[in-house]
Amino acid sequence: MKTTTAETLAWVLIYGGLLLASLGLFLAPRDVVIGTAVIIAGLAAAAAGVLLIWLRSRMKNDPKEQP
Repeated sequence: MKTTTAETLAWVLIYGGLLLASLGLFLAPRDVVIGTAVIIAGLAAAAAGVLLIWLRSRMKNDPKEQP
């Protein structure tokens, strides 16, 4: 995986996951099961993004990727 792809995917997962978790907070008063499931899915996506940032920090920079 390219380092730029990892960076982009990480931030998409973090922001998308936090947005999904906040949607779950608004859904929870109406339906607890669906709200909780959406919160858990959002937090899992955000955690995957944080993990991807950590993995990106361990990747070597490829000089061929630089413009």
